[in-house]
Parts: sequence; structure tokens; C-alpha cells
Amino acid sequence: MRLGIFSKTFDGKTPDSVLQAVAQAGFSAAQYNMACSGLAAMPEHITPDTAQAVAHAASDSGIEITAVSGTYNMVHPDLRVREAGHARLEALAQACAGMGTQLITLCTGTRDAEDQWREHPDNTTPAAWRDLLQSMETAIAIADKYQVYLGIEPELANVVNSAQRARQLIDELGSLRLRIVLDPANLFEVATLQEQRNTVAQSIDLLADRIAMGHAKDRHADGRFATAGQGVLDYPHYLAQLKAAGFDGPLITHGLAAAEAPGVARFLRSNCDAVGIQVQP
Repeated sequence: MRLGIFSKTFDGKTPDSVLQAVAQAGFSAAQYNMACSGLAAMPEHITPDTAQAVAHAASDSGIEITAVSGTYNMVHPDLRVREAGHARLEALAQACAGMGTQLITLCTGTRDAEDQWREHPDNTTPAAWRDLLQSMETAIAIADKYQVYLGIEPELANVVNSAQRARQLIDELGSLRLRIVLDPANLFEVATLQEQRNTVAQSIDLLADRIAMGHAKDRHADGRFATAGQGVLDYPHYLAQLKAAGFDGPLITHGLAAAEAPGVARFLRSNCDAVGIQVQP
């Protein structure tokens, strides 16, 4: 397993400076964001030189680009906004080979028109599901064209708000391009220890064949998000479940300050060691 971090955790507008900071903090992988190349997170266009600069910086720093962030609101109530997101997704997909990655992380979206991470009561409607299926079919066609994979993440505030909904999406679409990014802190808000263990174990069992990446953040007891290791999430249990499922992909932390990164790297490495997961240097 490789330990990684969101590249955007660190200040910087060039891949060299950002990925060197990733390495210095004790990580060997990154989920890249085009903002770290001085662009919008979802640019309208990415030049070959810009993409190659990411690959060169990754090689120089010893960092693997395990994914690039491609989040946009796939069920935005305005069709024009969704279509603009699809166009930017294609620009990102076209650049993936040059950057040295094959995975784009997505957001399954919300009916909230202002914040793609905010829950909305219409997220569970059949209309929202139909729009998600249409958006995903467009995204899969793009992924097929450029030979990349799409990582969706179950999030309580989004249309895919559980492992069960993620499994439904996978089964209905029937595409091998679709992968899962699993963040256990996004599967519960306030739960007893046994409840969170059951939720995490059941989610991993249900999605094991599609998990491409694990995420690592945490929850405070009151439901607020926390830095990995600073909350109530049972990390040995989470990691042991991933190991039992045969997962050997990257574990990527986020939702933390740059100053916290070295400590989180040590925390994750220690917990991996405790459950017998070998961490690549």
C-alpha cells in the first residue's frame, strides 16, 4: 500500500514545489489537483506541456500520481452547468496519460445549486437518480475514449450517499470504468463504535471488487470532520477490513492542515504496521 495525500493540502502553484512538499511530509503518493499547476481545479483546457510537467515533478520527487481530482456537480439542477462539467472532465481525461495517472475522482452531486457537498432533500428522488445515470453515461463515454477510470465516493450529502447506492449505480451502469473511492468517515456522522464498525465492514464487503482508493480522514464524536487520528474512527478496524478484502491500492489522507501532514503520515504508517499491511516507501 502507498500512503498519499491531497496535493492541495500544500500551498504552491507548481507541481515541483507541491510534490516535493508531499514527499517531505512522508508520503509517496498524491491525489493531484490542477490548482497545484496554477489552473482551475477543472480547467477548460490543459496543454501537453502542463500535463508533462506534473509527470516530471512526480518522477523527480518519487511521488506516484494515483488520481487527479475531477469533481463537479453531476446532478446540478441546471443542465448547462452539468454540460460544462462534462466538457471539463474531457479536458482532464485527455491530459491523464501525460500526467501519468488513470483515475479521475468524481462527485455524484447534489440538487443544491450552490454547494456540491451540501445535502438536499431532492437527492433521493427518481429524477435526481435519472440525471446521475445520464451524467455517468456521458462520463463513461469520455473514460472509454481516453482509457481512464472514474472513482466515485459515497458521501452522505450526495446522491450516492451509501455503499448500497454505489453498488446500485455500478450494477445499473455495467461499466468496468467505474471505481470506488472509499472514505469511512463519509459513511456515518454520529454512531456508536459498533455501528461504525458494522457500516465500514458492510460497505467494504459490498464494494470490494471496485475499490481503487481508500481515503483517510476522521469524525469527531459530535459528527464534525476531523484530521485522521484525531477522532472516533476505528482505524485498525478500517485497515484490517481493507486488507481482508484484498485491497492493495493507495490510502490518501485529506481534510488536514499542511503542518499536520507529517504526523498523519506517521499515524497511518503505524496503524498499517499494526494490522500487517506493508507500506511502500
